[in-house]
Amino acid sequence: MRAIAVSEYGATPAPMNLPPPEPGPGEILVRVIAAGLNPLDWKIAEGMLKDSVDVPFPLILGRDGAGVVEEAGEGVTRLRAGEQVYGCFAAVERGLGSYAEYAIVREDGPVAKMPEGMIYTQAAAVPTASATALAMVEQARIDTGQTVLVVGATGGVGQSVVQLAARAGAKVIATARDDMAGTMRRLGADETVDHSAGDLNRQVLGVHTDGIDAVLDMVSDTRAAEHLAQLLRPGGTYITTTWAVNPDAMEAKELRGVNFKGEPSAELLDRLSDLIDAGALRVRVEREVPLEQAADALADNRLGGARGKTVLRI
Repeated sequence: MRAIAVSEYGATPAPMNLPPPEPGPGEILVRVIAAGLNPLDWKIAEGMLKDSVDVPFPLILGRDGAGVVEEAGEGVTRLRAGEQVYGCFAAVERGLGSYAEYAIVREDGPVAKMPEGMIYTQAAAVPTASATALAMVEQARIDTGQTVLVVGATGGVGQSVVQLAARAGAKVIATARDDMAGTMRRLGADETVDHSAGDLNRQVLGVHTDGIDAVLDMVSDTRAAEHLAQLLRPGGTYITTTWAVNPDAMEAKELRGVNFKGEPSAELLDRLSDLIDAGALRVRVEREVPLEQAADALADNRLGGARGKTVLRI
């Protein structure tokens, strides 16, 4: 089967012809039609797991995908051959991932039926980013009437966070340059602030003089997070996917700091399907590329500044 893999940590991802995996008991084999690209993919290629997981090489990259159940292993009852599914298909301990014509996932793992009427390239963009956003908004305890700053709002996670926080009843301030401000407002943001136009704290406090209730941050390092935390009122929450806050130091300032690590699940994916089917969540695919251009797409993603999701067409 065609796949994009690395022969060792740090190697350039390259097209390879590898044997297709075979589903074991409780597993399904998925014929992958589209794979979603995440920053985690290039981080794994560079060696993020080298001290924690014994990974075989070649290692097929990729986590998110959408496709058709090709074969169900012994004991599988929840999903059947021919059904359209989406989810997280990485099995790095076996050298397997979603950047391939076929992928493996456990039936009780992060896989679910695709939302009604959704095409494969859109569905492949959903699992990690939108499941992270849903769990993140809930852990931040966003509620009606709160004012929330979303930092990194134009990326895949950020765009879903904006929509879900607005749906929870919050007044959402999204970070965005001028050319993305309209998109953020259409997704539910009440205001936008542009980090390239000056200090974010000054811009936010110029309108919200008594501070805000929460910061949901996908991009900041520790220094930037400490600065942005000054926007919070007593009792406010700072939740970050980059593990940039010190919860104890935040608590000493009467603030709640959360270093967030989310894991997609079938339950979260089913809930996302319901939201998408109801028109309450939209996923913006910024770029579609053929599988063979995965290395260039990963290099571009590493530079940052995403304005939606990149999807590989298998």
